[in-house]
Amino acid sequence: MLPLSQEDNELINQLNRHPDIKDRVKSIVSIANNDGDGIVTADEAESRVIEEVRRMGNEVLTGWAESRVEKAGEALPSEEKTVRSGKKNLLAQHVR
Repeated sequence: MLPLSQEDNELINQLNRHPDIKDRVKSIVSIANNDGDGIVTADEAESRVIEEVRRMGNEVLTGWAESRVEKAGEALPSEEKTVRSGKKNLLAQHVR
């Protein structure tokens, strides 16, 4: 076996950080290798690949969205503090 390049190592590290995506890639490679998953026709292989790609896309976008929500949540407390640190105006005192 050939030694892994830096690019190969980077890809492996990225896939290890996203095990769901790694599983989908392994499944697609298994289909490409014709590992005997009961696929007999090209239509069956095509359907399986399409389904795996759809699932992978769903997992990628779900992970992306969760990451965005987490980053947005981290930004909120710092913005909230700046709003709270302002001086109350007279209108706020009359509301009470």
